[in-house]
Amino acid sequence: MAPHTSPASSDDESAAAAHRDAFHPDLPGHDAGSLPLSARLHHIRADALDGDTAQTGGMRRFAAISGGSVGSERIWMGQTHVAPDTASSNHHHGASETAIHVIKGHPEFVFLDDSSGTPEEIRIRTAPGDYIFVPPYVPHREENPSPDEEAVVVIARSTQQAIVVNLPELYVLGTEPGAERPEG
Repeated sequence: MAPHTSPASSDDESAAAAHRDAFHPDLPGHDAGSLPLSARLHHIRADALDGDTAQTGGMRRFAAISGGSVGSERIWMGQTHVAPDTASSNHHHGASETAIHVIKGHPEFVFLDDSSGTPEEIRIRTAPGDYIFVPPYVPHREENPSPDEEAVVVIARSTQQAIVVNLPELYVLGTEPGAERPEG
């Protein structure tokens, strides 16, 4: 059975032209620079990542997708590089959910767990292709125990900026002095 079609109206043609212009910037006569950031696709080249981001000792963060670079409102994405034989400072990412994809090396992710009644350091060892999820506010650190290979990960966050709260030490979420455990 053939799909049902109806004659195109001028409104339909205008909408199609707007869609073509917004999502096919290489078509003749199109000026992608005249479109608002939220109405076009963005290509961020690997050599154009922005190193002017919140940092934590022992690692270097580079933004690819952010409010400043592409006008994103609910996501941040970039890379983190951890030098050989290095550990980051302890930190958390505020209200942001963080997803991590290991690209190179064997970084380790460290946090505290007190499900046994006594805080215990948990170490997650990873390999290229692995993923890590870090819930909001969970204190952690990244380590690269390799003596000669840099670790590289791709990070996506549920905020448009790379929120980083550096900490003097790890603690179990909800046990920091004067804090109440967030709901959820």
